[in-house]
Amino acid sequence: MPRIVHTFDWPDRFVVGTVGPPGSRTFYLQARSGSRMVSVALEKEQSAALAAKVDEILDGLMATEGNPASVPAQASEALVDDGDLDQPVEEQFRVGMISLGWDRSTSQVVIEAQPVEPVDPETLEPVASQPEESLVVRIPVGAARAFAERARRVVAAGRPPCPLCGAPVDPEGHTCDLDLDRP
Repeated sequence: MPRIVHTFDWPDRFVVGTVGPPGSRTFYLQARSGSRMVSVALEKEQSAALAAKVDEILDGLMATEGNPASVPAQASEALVDDGDLDQPVEEQFRVGMISLGWDRSTSQVVIEAQPVEPVDPETLEPVASQPEESLVVRIPVGAARAFAERARRVVAAGRPPCPLCGAPVDPEGHTCDLDLDRP
């Protein structure tokens, strides 16, 4: 089957966002250039890890003598994007693997998202029913810093953790399974 690559080079917008209330949120990576838009679903943990790794790459580049890539320590106010996801949010695929890289020739962070590989539930063998797809986004360092900062805010905006067990506290309350009376 042919491979479909959704490529965005310096997109108008590239963000992590959510749909749904805390506790039932679905996380998305969304890229848009003009009227072309792709949204791919991912896990909250993938969003957090992606933000951390983007910052790790940027911090490493910034620490290079002379900061030749002009990596900012914080995102410029002009690059801050706190808006909702563009509508309609139509899931292209669910992310299984994310690759992250640095293109020295263009001074861009490169993010590639691959879908979860479907498997036959009985044999656990891969099922090639869908064409291979991927999302490839190339963004400059300032936009990458803004992307990571937003992703961290979106992840943190969920349900607060229980101070005892760390499990999320629902709006209806939380019954902590942590027994503090055990020796």
